[in-house]
Amino acid sequence: MLEIKSLVAAYGEITALHGLDLSIKKDSIVAILGGNGAGKTTLLKCISGLLKPKSGEITFAGQSLVGKEPEKIVALGLSHVPEGRLIFPSLTVRENLIMGGYLGTRHQINTGIEKVCAYFPILAEKLDQQGGTLSGGEQQMLAIARALVLTPKILLLDEPSMGVAPVIKDQIFEKLLAIHNQEKTTIVLVEQDADLALDVCQYAYVLETGRSVLEGTKKKLYNNEDLIRVYLGG
Repeated sequence: MLEIKSLVAAYGEITALHGLDLSIKKDSIVAILGGNGAGKTTLLKCISGLLKPKSGEITFAGQSLVGKEPEKIVALGLSHVPEGRLIFPSLTVRENLIMGGYLGTRHQINTGIEKVCAYFPILAEKLDQQGGTLSGGEQQMLAIARALVLTPKILLLDEPSMGVAPVIKDQIFEKLLAIHNQEKTTIVLVEQDADLALDVCQYAYVLETGRSVLEGTKKKLYNNEDLIRVYLGG
């Protein structure tokens, strides 16, 4: 469904990805693990068109994404929930959700808002409240819901557990599993909480300094001593 081959990306003279290869299958949850500076966020930015790679290929459903504008990539069915949420704090919850459906018709937006509010009932209760007044966990739910308004084929999630209380973190991941199972949404999950990510994914890649150093099913990675020592605290 999503193929990444020999991807090289840089910020000025600093290379962040060094010939990365990944394959994301349809209807899967794939975790991208690694420490700070591993290239996880850079990878998602390249996929969603926020950063133009220096070389390599990104192909989605047979179409190249390299060089496409972000809105064109969204129109193809990829939605990106960035690190730090980046909701519109001065807009209401409803207005934030409308922004998530800006490429759709009024009917599609209204239907999408109704659907995401069913997944996140707390948002339905606060539709007329400014986004900036929500708790950190509620803002993360809003960021995810905004990305789901038009029912994307692939959801790119960058650190959804960051800065969220443990009980809310568990709720968010339960919702993500429900969305994956019911909507058949493919999820690419960038996450530093490796234990949590491996609990929900079917497959994972481990990045270090812009390179994939380990990959496999969650069973394989759970049994990998190096991963357990470095990322799972074993």
